[in-house]
Amino acid sequence: MNLALDWSFYNWELISQFVLKGFYFSVMLTVIATLGGVFFGTLLALMRLSGKAWLVLPATIYVNGMRSIPLVMVILWFFLLMPMIIGKPIGADLSAIITFIAFEAAYFSEIMRAGIQSIPRGQVYAGQALGMSYSQNMRLVVLPQAFRNMLPVLLTQTIILFQDTSLVYAIGAYDMLKGFEVAGKNFGRPMEAYLAAAAAYFVICYSLSYLVKRLHKKIAIIR
Repeated sequence: MNLALDWSFYNWELISQFVLKGFYFSVMLTVIATLGGVFFGTLLALMRLSGKAWLVLPATIYVNGMRSIPLVMVILWFFLLMPMIIGKPIGADLSAIITFIAFEAAYFSEIMRAGIQSIPRGQVYAGQALGMSYSQNMRLVVLPQAFRNMLPVLLTQTIILFQDTSLVYAIGAYDMLKGFEVAGKNFGRPMEAYLAAAAAYFVICYSLSYLVKRLHKKIAIIR
């Protein structure tokens, strides 16, 4: 078996026309899923911390259920079953966006819950002593500090989310990995294409992880 690489494939001008479109979609999906996941994850965290059974129970079932299922299965289920329920197709891109927000909300909710619980109860009691309502206490006292404490973990989860965007290949969405795959097929060099994809994911994720580590050190100094 010939394992010699065709180095002429690694010409950015040639493969960029296939990869950039997928890269933009991967970044867009990561940003939207992060923002949506943090928003709904915060709501789920507040529900689980509310102490009210009618809020705690459904939120707990949702979070634990989502965290127990592989993401690729959720993607496939939503993509295949939702058109049967609503009676029309929704497209791979929209399906990926909705699925990632719903799935990541479960993971972000656990990060948010841990961050909220890390704030000393004395600060909550101080807010109550000043006459703040529960929502004011959370919005003005607890959540700003919790977000600062959780920022490195939130960013780390976002990096993992970016890696997971490669799973949308299962429903035919055009992400960065798909771009490399198409380039490999067009030039007849699939092995070189997948090696280039692995290198691209490594460089992007390692660079972002390094920046997160630097940010974590700065936050630790501020504390």
